[in-house]
Amino acid sequence: MTDALHHPRHQLDPLLHFPIRLSIMVMLAEVEEAEFRFVAESVEISTVTMSKQASILEEAGLIHVRKGYAGKRPRTWLSLTSAGRESLGSYLHALRSIVGRLPG
Repeated sequence: MTDALHHPRHQLDPLLHFPIRLSIMVMLAEVEEAEFRFVAESVEISTVTMSKQASILEEAGLIHVRKGYAGKRPRTWLSLTSAGRESLGSYLHALRSIVGRLPG
């Protein structure tokens, strides 16, 4: 039973296992920085849900939230932190390890 302790599922971060947060993280991994509303629309969630999930990810140190202005309009931009990139990489590695056990 000691193999159970080494199963790759133990490497899955429960924070990223939530589909919306994983979608946000993957979307942000593709860019240097993205505008809040663009991310929400890209992952097909409301701005209220986006705000809640962004707060969770920011509190965990996985994303950076920058507030500023585009012209006179307030805007919020999101980006992955170094820890966020590392956490996402580890999570995806664990998923690949699990899926890699499938035959063929």
